[in-house]
Amino acid sequence: MNKDVRILAIETSCDETSMAVVKNGKTVEALTISTQMKTHANFGGVVPEIASRMHTESITLVLEETLNKFPGSIDDIDAIAVTYAPGLLGSLLVGVECAKTLSLVYNKPLIAVNHTMGHIYANNIEHQITYPTLALIVSGGHTDLLVLKSETDMEILGSTIDDSVGEVFDKVARVLKMSYPGGPNIEKAALKGEDTYKLPSPMQDDTYNFSFSGLKSFVINLVHNETVKGNEIRVNDLAHSFQKTAIDELTRKVELALKNTGIKNMILAGGVSANQTLREEINKVCQKYNVTFHVPNILYCTDNAAMIGCAAYPLYKSQKFADFTLNAKSNENIKSYIENNK
Repeated sequence: MNKDVRILAIETSCDETSMAVVKNGKTVEALTISTQMKTHANFGGVVPEIASRMHTESITLVLEETLNKFPGSIDDIDAIAVTYAPGLLGSLLVGVECAKTLSLVYNKPLIAVNHTMGHIYANNIEHQITYPTLALIVSGGHTDLLVLKSETDMEILGSTIDDSVGEVFDKVARVLKMSYPGGPNIEKAALKGEDTYKLPSPMQDDTYNFSFSGLKSFVINLVHNETVKGNEIRVNDLAHSFQKTAIDELTRKVELALKNTGIKNMILAGGVSANQTLREEINKVCQKYNVTFHVPNILYCTDNAAMIGCAAYPLYKSQKFADFTLNAKSNENIKSYIENNK
């Protein structure tokens, strides 16, 4: 491209209302994140109806704050990008309608971005993705292992066949009576505990797929049975054993993929990639196979609009624009997205 491209990006897939201006798919020139975390903590998790209402209340304020942070004006924006899938339907709709309105009023191209692709391209903010690369996506809705052959060519090696690892972290945290969000609290407790509980390994096979529902059920049943017997639950130890078992399975599949493919680049993406223990264990595997490893800054691991602006840039370059029939999709997984965009 002969000119700088600035994209105003919108992210409202769950409980963060976020907007950003991203230059050339890499440089974050403005970013605002309005979180609803404290509100949903009162309910032990995200309440979809409350989330969409709060997005509606805050989205114009977030837009105003983002444009105030941006050194230019709306005239300097080349396109409007928005997360349209996957996520909570009501929350997604708020962002999609806002994006379509801005696109119409200011006559800017509209770009539809898959949320999971945003997590992948967040790695471009501080590091440049080198192709081919192995990508592990770990979040509340996804556990996927992919090969990124180029900016537009991707292949899924494996996915979870049941629960995502992030979902299991949150559900185990809940049964251990930890506050929302559960994942970070599991990590904090694990640092204080030891591996004293014998938990089952999720999948002992040579595929690239994942399964965490059995591990989740085992922990839930263990806590229930020990509570009924009047036995003490050593929360920190159980958190440590659970986290270790889950991370061991993730690293085992990553090692299998690196060994079989010979790929020398690896990225981690998604909200669970903020987990420091996971980062360290994946890095150890990469060092073993002389693989370059990158993971985004903590700020860009969780939901944010900067990653959406990064993912929108390749779509802008290939002129893949949406029209005003764009609608939100709550359950479009990465496999469907890749197949539909070949």
